[in-house]
Amino acid sequence: MPKITSLADLKRIKEEVQSKIKLRENSDNPEHLVQVKVGMATCGIASGAKEIMKYFVEELEQQAVDAVVTQTGCMGYCYAEPTVEVILPNNDPVGFGRINKRKAEEIIDTYIKKGKLIDGIIPITFKTIDE
Repeated sequence: MPKITSLADLKRIKEEVQSKIKLRENSDNPEHLVQVKVGMATCGIASGAKEIMKYFVEELEQQAVDAVVTQTGCMGYCYAEPTVEVILPNNDPVGFGRINKRKAEEIIDTYIKKGKLIDGIIPITFKTIDE
């Protein structure tokens, strides 16, 4: 832990801790929040998923969007890495592929904030056991 040499240092550390606490509290009740799941299997990490996850965490916090950003394992879309699944409250999950920072920004601005679909959706091709 870095040394605290001023009131500004103390305030910065306080804000960081409060942010982490808020993220933990939000993750206990995610169904009422925007959920962003970043595929962090080996193929996703190799394709830049760590940077994408960091971008989502920072941007959603900066833009004051109530969301929880988590990592998940393999989504099965290695050809489209990095992949992200977004779940808006009371909606089905939507998967996006080949995510870069520009595409992540578009997901936040258009899909998360406005609810409008955008290009880059990974189509769901599976059927449930009930079908």
